[in-house]
Amino acid sequence: MFPAEALGWLAALYLAASLLCFIAYALDKSAAVAGRRRISERTLLTLGFIGGWPGGLLAQQLLRHKTRKASFLIAFWVCVVVNVILLVVLYRLFTQ
Repeated sequence: MFPAEALGWLAALYLAASLLCFIAYALDKSAAVAGRRRISERTLLTLGFIGGWPGGLLAQQLLRHKTRKASFLIAFWVCVVVNVILLVVLYRLFTQ
């Protein structure tokens, strides 16, 4: 069985990473509008990969940011799919 404590830590990780990722998208959007130095796409994708993808997805929709560049969107969705696959694998390992 998947330990309840591990679920709590995993949920906290996803919440914190999502919040951080959302803030990073917001800062990058603000920098883009103002013509300031931007946050790298690699940083945004890394934040998404470590569990912040829900926050990244929310930021994309609410802020209308990073929604047009195909190469970024493909990389983002690859990160999401890999992340979900890893979660499923972990769940199956601990529930057998």
